[in-house]
Amino acid sequence: MEHPYLITAGCILIHILIWFVIGLVKKNNGLMDIAWGLGFMILAIVNFIYFKNFTCPSLIMLSMIIIWAIRLSTYLFIRNWSKPEDWRYAKWRSEWKYVNLRAFFQVYFLQGSIMFLMSFPIVHTIGIQYFTGSIPQTNFSIWNIVLGVVLFLIGFYFEAVGDQQLFNFKKNPANKGKVMNKGLWKYTRHPNYFGEFVMWWGIFFVALSGARWSISIISPVLISFLLLKVSGVAMLERKYSDNPEYAAYQKRTSTFFPRPPREIS
Repeated sequence: MEHPYLITAGCILIHILIWFVIGLVKKNNGLMDIAWGLGFMILAIVNFIYFKNFTCPSLIMLSMIIIWAIRLSTYLFIRNWSKPEDWRYAKWRSEWKYVNLRAFFQVYFLQGSIMFLMSFPIVHTIGIQYFTGSIPQTNFSIWNIVLGVVLFLIGFYFEAVGDQQLFNFKKNPANKGKVMNKGLWKYTRHPNYFGEFVMWWGIFFVALSGARWSISIISPVLISFLLLKVSGVAMLERKYSDNPEYAAYQKRTSTFFPRPPREIS
């Protein structure tokens, strides 16, 4: 029986190589964003087909990953496929000496490595047969499943609705240069990132039913760190640091966790 880590690593490697070629052809490394959700969906489906694990936690895990991945990748495809390269990747392209080589390692291989670490809750839930020798029929608590699903749905709502609200806002030419502060964006400056954060903690709670579940905590901890300190919230806060309208928005609105806006006297 093949090790789930090998199956997962193989899926991810093939996936990032395909998207690296797409990025070369389109001269747009930002398209790797589209591949993020799809990669998790592919590795989840391949592991599910291989291990044939039809238990409740496995089916719920697979369903959550597919729902999240299709929504996110479809949204990013519509937003990015025919557009210029995202400002983050365009900035790197202008700064790097060996653009394609460095892009492979710093964009594609790095995201593939993160994807592998983030996959542990999926692998240990769907591929439980490898780690335990059999597929247990009662190795789960209904309460951690319910909590995980509820968290996932809350996170999915914030990410999907937040993305759509921002997309509609930017689509209106009258809003060019303005700051989005309506809808969910009234309560948190980053509702889509907050949603991603909550979803992965929900996925972790479902994974408590899996084998060696303790290692799965790497996934939500890693995404929390990346969103808050590296590529998500921190990067966008720096981008708009010189914008007076955004500075006023910062004073009223929570950075990450939703709450009612402050009254500014």
